[in-house]
Amino acid sequence: MADLREAIDQGRTALGIELGSTRIKAVLTGPDHTVIAVGSHDWENQFVDRTWTYSLEAVWEGLQGCFAALASDVKKRYGTELRTVGALGVSAMMHGYLAFDGDGELLTPFRTWRNTNTGDASEALSELFGYNIPHRWSIAHLYQAVLGGEEHLGRIAHLTTLAGYVHWKLSGRQVLGVGDASGMFPIDIATGGYDTRMLGQFDELAAGRVPLKLAELLPAVLPAGEAAGTLTEEGARLLDPTGALQPGAALCPPEGDAGTGMVATNSVARRTGNISAGTSIFAMIVLDGELSRRHPEIDLVTTPAGDLVAMVHCNNGASELNSWAGLFAEFATALGAKADSNAVFETLFKAALDGAPDGGGLMAFNYLSGEPITKLHEGRPLFLREPGSSLNLATFMRTQLYSALATLRIGMDVLQKAESVRLDRMFAHGGLFKTEGVAQRLLAAAIDTPVTVGDSASEGGAWGIAVLAAFLTTRTPGQSLDAFLTDVVFAGARLDTAEPVAADVEGFNAFMRRYVAALPVEEAATRHS
Repeated sequence: MADLREAIDQGRTALGIELGSTRIKAVLTGPDHTVIAVGSHDWENQFVDRTWTYSLEAVWEGLQGCFAALASDVKKRYGTELRTVGALGVSAMMHGYLAFDGDGELLTPFRTWRNTNTGDASEALSELFGYNIPHRWSIAHLYQAVLGGEEHLGRIAHLTTLAGYVHWKLSGRQVLGVGDASGMFPIDIATGGYDTRMLGQFDELAAGRVPLKLAELLPAVLPAGEAAGTLTEEGARLLDPTGALQPGAALCPPEGDAGTGMVATNSVARRTGNISAGTSIFAMIVLDGELSRRHPEIDLVTTPAGDLVAMVHCNNGASELNSWAGLFAEFATALGAKADSNAVFETLFKAALDGAPDGGGLMAFNYLSGEPITKLHEGRPLFLREPGSSLNLATFMRTQLYSALATLRIGMDVLQKAESVRLDRMFAHGGLFKTEGVAQRLLAAAIDTPVTVGDSASEGGAWGIAVLAAFLTTRTPGQSLDAFLTDVVFAGARLDTAEPVAADVEGFNAFMRRYVAALPVEEAATRHS
């Protein structure tokens, strides 16, 4: 304890902050890269004028609340004030649209990755580039604004992501990690920068309607390990209005939650992959080479070091599970029982292991928002069952967990079957895996691949960006990110691997046949409600 207190006081620490969909989380790591303090702040997006958004006021209120909780945890555990950190990194939800004018004023409310109203732009750009441009990518949002003739385009001077925005305000630098940048605009793997051919094609397409060249609008791209500025006095006050936190910490390039998830699971080497499960759920597979053709279900992005990654991104993940858990907790409270949320989740998840392997005639769709992989522009959460099916808690919960994984399975089939992509290992992380052995086992069945979870699985991307911050300041000269993770951070880490269970694999396959057949029901619900 005394050694850690000394490390905190001397700034031999790294601070990672991640702005997730429902929680902003901060972790402080010590010299051995383990988590020594945490803080968090809950928040939620708003659906305003048919657009999913967060206000910038909510961003800073959340960041300050999160940092205050972290500082309080440090004080409680170690009896000292959090006045300095050795390195700092910011991560956040990828993609979306944050457009600013020359004075740094936001031109239109933040349009998050969750919006799927960019179909025309996505289709047009994918055809123009010969490269899949998903609905949620920043360039799709920009071109949709062009197609809509939006007035603010005449004043646009800077376009970034949420992580890029926060980093800019903390450091004064408009930069982005290559992994996050690859979700704004395609990256040329050979150069590590934006694809110049596609930049030129876009400039021709948008000529006269966007005042600057696209390269002038986008943030500069940096790989992991490059210096990305320092915490300014103004930035320190934005994080900590009490004045305790001092400026000067080195900042690593801001990254997206996909990249920090790869770091948090040691999945940056080729033929490794990870699955992150939270409000959205996505798989990241580091490729040996290019795919044979373009697939609308697959995004091509990069690791924080700039290697090519196939990404299966599902807009809808665990939110509907959270809603059902809340309902059961409310019922428990009405009965007079204590309804600790962790106990509720653990009870419900463990019950799922005894459910019918094929879902027992139950069906669920977890679509709170649109889902491009299944070509749905809006979502309606649904639960339905066949006449005569057995409605019990175990099968109900297994069905809900299956539903959270089903769309991911559709995308993974493209990689594993159509493209014959090979994997040496698959890691999983995120809150869905906090209850040991449940979601991990069902995911192994869904993709028919062993799934490994580590000690840091529930810490997720906040720890991942703290590791990237430490990589900036503590790596040896010439050390790659893969070597740093394998030889330093994960050396001796405890890992638990779940092998696919044959009955679960067969059951999930049967569930998927019914799921795909029932998709027209979900589509009809979006048209008639």
